[in-house]
Amino acid sequence: MMSIYLPIAELPVNALVILLMSGAVGFVSGLVGVGGGFLMTPLLIFLGIPPAVAASTEAAQITSTSVSGLLAYWRRRLVDWRMGLLLSIAGVLGSVAGVRLFAAMKEIGQVDLLITLSYVFFLSIIGGLMLWESVGALRRKSRGLPPTRRKRGRTLAHVLPLRMRFPASGLYISVLPPLAIGFGVGVIAAVMGVGGGFILAPAMIYLLRMPTQVVVGTSLVQVLIVTSLVVVLQSTQTRTVDLVLATLLIVGGVIGAQLGVRAGANFSAERLRAILAVLVLGTGLKLAYDLVATPAEMFVLGAPR
Repeated sequence: MMSIYLPIAELPVNALVILLMSGAVGFVSGLVGVGGGFLMTPLLIFLGIPPAVAASTEAAQITSTSVSGLLAYWRRRLVDWRMGLLLSIAGVLGSVAGVRLFAAMKEIGQVDLLITLSYVFFLSIIGGLMLWESVGALRRKSRGLPPTRRKRGRTLAHVLPLRMRFPASGLYISVLPPLAIGFGVGVIAAVMGVGGGFILAPAMIYLLRMPTQVVVGTSLVQVLIVTSLVVVLQSTQTRTVDLVLATLLIVGGVIGAQLGVRAGANFSAERLRAILAVLVLGTGLKLAYDLVATPAEMFVLGAPR
């Protein structure tokens, strides 16, 4: 049965199921071009992995996969290192605050609820917005209309003080919005066990007006630094990183991502976004249902952690 025991999660799992699950999420990530952490963690929770362990361990997988992605964009000169380091400085502070919040909620026994509510909130909103945008794009395409172009107007980042030039992105903006965005994503990465790219990338595009071609590579700078720190902090302070589970996730995710990249060439961008939107929204709704549904067992006995 390929059963393997997870020492931190304290339960046996079928290694083949974990490999297939992480491979499927990796396939979706390669197909659509986004990180799959916001899908993998809920799936681990559905499988019975404690949410605290699922979130912390998924951060370890994201750290490993973001290295190869960052190197690829660096070779193509699509990384704004100045912006990436600025986001990372704030992200480090945010991740420290997030881990402290994580530990405090774990101490009072509410960390699982915090993680689940965070996923319900973000997945429902982001999935709904993605579905709305992708359906609109498909309708315009079916009518033969050109795609809606994003406006490049001024935002709050262009009028606030403490401005800095970012030559790689062609921007001259205040450092305050990037710092605020980086801090918030750092907190989210620590609590949810994700790289935060699904929030960071839209914020960089719509709030900072960064060129789309440098957004992904630049966001990976912050993702790599922040998730690496989160893994270290969670390992030493909350002891919720399961290396056995992380290894299975990394192996399956890498293989699935390579297959997804190859398959992505056969699908239109609009259909890919619609598929991802349905997956994200469906996962959020399933988590919300589990919060209010009557559990199969009303009481569970176990040793205190």
